[in-house]
Amino acid sequence: MGLVNRRDVFIEWGDCDPAGIVYYPRYFVHFDNATVALFAAAGLPKHEMVKTYDIVGIPMVDTRAKFTIPSRWGETITIESRIAAWRGSSFDVEHKVYKGDALAIEAWETRVWVGRHPDDPDKIKGRPVPDAVKARFA
Repeated sequence: MGLVNRRDVFIEWGDCDPAGIVYYPRYFVHFDNATVALFAAAGLPKHEMVKTYDIVGIPMVDTRAKFTIPSRWGETITIESRIAAWRGSSFDVEHKVYKGDALAIEAWETRVWVGRHPDDPDKIKGRPVPDAVKARFA
């Protein structure tokens, strides 16, 4: 299955809508942070990774989520993240959100390993994910 990172997140008042449940876009902020934490758990803190591999970042190009149990202010959720698939310059991240033992959300992201475009430094271009990076998640 490879590296799985678990991250507890306390739901803050500012995460919630007037109904007192997490406003769904806030989950995507938590998922982005969980992806950064997953790479850090693999020994690739983002601020070092961009320097070491001369990349701009790993932007998201596709995402979706299935919400089954709401979360509320004052609760703690656990986000479990892993790389679900590697391709040439892109990869999929899978997030599962738990409230206790119950699966509350399943979410998926497709991200791209990008650097500056060689012909136009104002643009970005996908690059192959280095094998050394992929190996850290095995």
